[in-house]
Amino acid sequence: MTSLLAAVDAFADRLRALPQSRLSRGAAAEALSLARELAARTQRIEEPGAAAPREMPEAGMFAVADQVAVAGHDLAEALASASGDADAAGRAAEAVALIEAAAKRCGL
Repeated sequence: MTSLLAAVDAFADRLRALPQSRLSRGAAAEALSLARELAARTQRIEEPGAAAPREMPEAGMFAVADQVAVAGHDLAEALASASGDADAAGRAAEAVALIEAAAKRCGL
């Protein structure tokens, strides 16, 4: 899970450093989409069999870095706590790949 935490923290830090103009040109929307996906994955681990995952609300372009960080840390904790999940490392690697792809689409 360390690689997941490192990736999400680095991405969130880079988002925090972006000027408003870059955030408004799509980086914030891309980051929110990532945060929502990470949160949905967490909910599926913590609440298996539940209905559709709840969607993370849009809190504004200046909060999106924190939303990504929280969602990523929640997913890492859920993966670490999931008893009997033999593929936790694989799920973490998938999340890292999602983060890296989002960073690339944001030009980071």
